[in-house]
Amino acid sequence: MMKKSILASRLLLLTLLAIGTKGMAQEPRLTAFFGYATFELVDGDPYIETYLNYDAWNLRFVKAQDGSYRATVETLLFVMRDDSVVFAKKYDLNSPAIDDTLSNKFNFLDVQRFTLKNGIYTLRIELRDKAYPANKPVIISQKVLINYGMHPQLSSVQLMAGMKPTVTQNMLSRGGYDMEPYVNDFLPASMQKVYYYYEIYRINREIFGAEFMTLAFIEQMESGRKMQGFQQIQKHNGNKKVVVAGGLDISALPSGNYNLVVEVRNKKNDLMLFQKVPFMRSNPAVMNDTTVNPLVAFAGDIEDENMLNYYLKALYPIASPVENGAINEITKQPGHIGEKQSLFYNFWVKRNSLDPRGEWRKYKDRLDYVAVNFSYPKIPGYLTDRGRVYLQYGPPDFIRDEKNFVSVRVMDNQTMSDFQTNSTRQEQNMGQIFYLPYQIWRYNNIKGDDPNRCFLFWDELRSGSYKLLHSNAKGEVNMPNWERMLSNRQLGEEFRGEVSIQFDRGY
Repeated sequence: MMKKSILASRLLLLTLLAIGTKGMAQEPRLTAFFGYATFELVDGDPYIETYLNYDAWNLRFVKAQDGSYRATVETLLFVMRDDSVVFAKKYDLNSPAIDDTLSNKFNFLDVQRFTLKNGIYTLRIELRDKAYPANKPVIISQKVLINYGMHPQLSSVQLMAGMKPTVTQNMLSRGGYDMEPYVNDFLPASMQKVYYYYEIYRINREIFGAEFMTLAFIEQMESGRKMQGFQQIQKHNGNKKVVVAGGLDISALPSGNYNLVVEVRNKKNDLMLFQKVPFMRSNPAVMNDTTVNPLVAFAGDIEDENMLNYYLKALYPIASPVENGAINEITKQPGHIGEKQSLFYNFWVKRNSLDPRGEWRKYKDRLDYVAVNFSYPKIPGYLTDRGRVYLQYGPPDFIRDEKNFVSVRVMDNQTMSDFQTNSTRQEQNMGQIFYLPYQIWRYNNIKGDDPNRCFLFWDELRSGSYKLLHSNAKGEVNMPNWERMLSNRQLGEEFRGEVSIQFDRGY
């Protein structure tokens, strides 16, 4: 009997922040949650749905001819496979109309749907508030795998904010339901029920027309322990496509990190298919034997809401995408002190269940350091590149700080390659090369990476604001022509200078 975990492009959460360009720091930030899911048409190609859930209060509303106010987001969406563009769409997304600009405390959703054949794609979306055309766009770039075959399979499992039978077909209609995707992995205390939707394909090839059942339940993420009282069972008959929709009452689910698990089982109770969707729950009013009241733990000592929001937002360098989504959602809401304390407490319990307070204190020492040393006007230290790296990886083992470095040594790419393999090298003198201010940070050991990883920060405008230009650490910015940029284009593309030598040796 087949037993398979399907990872068919589950809902992915990203938080997008666009900070105003230089000289426009007072402008609002474009903020949205992004998600996607994949499905299959019966006897047709697979298709993908994208979701963008915008915070209206971070957009600028402009008066229209009818006297109402609307915000508009300029959107460019395209999909690439290898180096070829296979789908592209440019459009303006208009918000709902409002009577005055103080009535903007709401979210609105954009859904796009288009077919794609099986393969690995890069999905890229560029967003810009049209009221600020000079601003740089917010850019999303996400790998997407579509792999539907001839065997029984699940679609993505979607979390839903609500669902009802379809009366008139629209973009939110699927499988006989109108569904509003819940584009977030954070379930606040105000959310009493979580809805879900998915599709099963070609189950009839395994069980023909026999009856089978589907289960939906909640398990603790860390332990895998099934939470009692949070389960739904449905019965179905085998077919080419089976729609599964349901909901679980989570009003009594305590705060914590969980998985929504869906399973497909035959009449013998053999597991055939399953999928898990992670989420974070905040519900401070409900306690159980594994939940400690944050009011009697260290998180309860933080009673100032502004400070609590600051501490929560400053966790982003070490938080998971699910946690960052939860933090972004809860910190934009005034009040909810207990819920925020609960979220803060559970964050540190997850990292050190024996001493969450001690784990927080170690991080706070780093946070205090970056606040003093890396803050910039209107930008807190944790949001700067140096602050983020310091919080994520800790203090570097070595720092080289150059304000006015000048070099006369350059090498071509082949000679540089010889140098890196300790072969004899020939240097060329091409006159003085002036570099913009820069710092090289070396880490002797980064967990999960090779030794001696370096980060090069530069002060492009000589303003004291250093940004990460290049790194050889996994998952970090890797800029091929970084030294040409650092030298203000004095170096030709075929040459490497002395700062490349410094970077390669780490000092």
